[in-house]
Amino acid sequence: MSDSKSSSSNGVGFVGLLTVLFIGLKLTNYIDWSWWWVLSAIWIPAALVAVILVLVLISQWLND
Repeated sequence: MSDSKSSSSNGVGFVGLLTVLFIGLKLTNYIDWSWWWVLSAIWIPAALVAVILVLVLISQWLND
């Protein structure tokens, strides 16, 4: 009999909580940021991943 324990985390995470916090602050007029900055918790990490991916692809292309 197998006693393998499986754990999966399906939580919101830091980026999701930060996004919800920023949206809540914007909707309650506590902050007067543009929506670009309110949603920056989503697009900045995505942009960093895209930049790293492009750098890796360029590096691979130059080494061939």
